[in-house]
Amino acid sequence: MAKVSNTEKKIMPFLEPIVAERNLELVDLEFVKEGANWYLRVYIDKEGGVDIEDCEGISRALEAKLDTEDPIEQAYILEVSSPGIDRPLKKEADFEKFRGEIIDIKLYKAMDGQKQFQGKLLGLENGVISIEDEKNKVIAFEHKDVASVRLAVVF
Repeated sequence: MAKVSNTEKKIMPFLEPIVAERNLELVDLEFVKEGANWYLRVYIDKEGGVDIEDCEGISRALEAKLDTEDPIEQAYILEVSSPGIDRPLKKEADFEKFRGEIIDIKLYKAMDGQKQFQGKLLGLENGVISIEDEKNKVIAFEHKDVASVRLAVVF
């Protein structure tokens, strides 16, 4: 799974209380460079999903705090949004919450000739993510070998 940057570590103490006081869940935080621009992306969620007012409230409160504290050296664009229907699973609690759901796993290196897998999430235990594929075969992945885990979009 992706490492947390130093900038992300600096932002968390400001962001977590802002999200918690609004009874929202912080799904993910990323600070990435795309082209010439840096982006600070905050993904939030709540039971039933977030709306534009939730995103706007977090954006305004975080922007005010970051303007006061100024922990980021370079210019950046702040984006606050829902994680989407293909929500990433990052925290241990995510793996428990979405146990039994169909997920997509992408690996850093191929295993048995493939880097992408889909199956029903059985859980995360002792650093191992287990799924059951469509043939009822249980497949286990070392958490350290996994690039990303997302809820699958199944039609």
